[in-house]
Amino acid sequence: MALMAKSIKRKGIKGEGTWGYIFIAVSLVVFAMFTAYPVVSAFIISLQKYKPLGSTYVGLDNYASTLKDALFWKAMKNTLVYTVLTVPVNLILSMAIAVLILPLRKKTQSFFKGIYYLPVVASGVALSVVWLWIFDPLEGGILNQLIHFFGFQNQNWLGSSKTAMFSLVFMSWMSSHGTSIIIYLAGLLGIDDTYYEAAEMDGANFLQKLWYIVVPSLKPATLFLLVTGVIGSFQVFQNAYLMTGGGPNNSTTMVGLLIFNSAFTYFEFGKAAAQSLILAVIIAGVSVIQFKYAGKDVEY
Repeated sequence: MALMAKSIKRKGIKGEGTWGYIFIAVSLVVFAMFTAYPVVSAFIISLQKYKPLGSTYVGLDNYASTLKDALFWKAMKNTLVYTVLTVPVNLILSMAIAVLILPLRKKTQSFFKGIYYLPVVASGVALSVVWLWIFDPLEGGILNQLIHFFGFQNQNWLGSSKTAMFSLVFMSWMSSHGTSIIIYLAGLLGIDDTYYEAAEMDGANFLQKLWYIVVPSLKPATLFLLVTGVIGSFQVFQNAYLMTGGGPNNSTTMVGLLIFNSAFTYFEFGKAAAQSLILAVIIAGVSVIQFKYAGKDVEY
């Protein structure tokens, strides 16, 4: 009887495992078609001087030429600067806005969440058109009208290498908080009120409660947003392409835009594939470092 029970139990486990694979089959097929296959194809293309007909195998030449390309390293520097200036500031602003929204009534919270989330669902092209109007170098530009009020002269925000990168960073500061605010609000609603009550009994003020209760409690959300934010900023393409085209003098050329130009402007598909895989390795390395050092005491 004991042997029969063990046999039935094993068969049951095996059957459950089969059903599990059946349930995830669709996801596995989608992953294989749209993630695994493109990555393998990109690696194969990166080893070739790719042409639609008659590609030539060149080994690691595309990787070598990329690593020797001064423009690639300039684009990498621009991307790193953009990441350092946008991701931390966006996290701080998103957390601050979420803290300000939290005490409001539910309907008012929903209103502000909708307002801040609107740029996420809006067309990137439409948003860029609005920001091009804001950064208009003529007197009619909104930003130039604002600085006129303080006695400053017109600035060619997107046409000068001194201000072009700042313009893209400022655009990110003003329009990249919707998802982060929603996630931070969810984390804030999950904090038990007894923590605040205990802190008030000990005489803690608002800033002390914020630093010793809110910030530690939101560490899992912060780590998630930090990792995804860095990945997104390393892959930034749309803003640079639509706002500046990488100029002036390649001062806003990001790695994503460089890969696009290599593939669809110069038709160097093998080099573009090599650049994309190098970028993927860099992003993976940065993500591992973030989890190692920023996720030490994070509990999920």
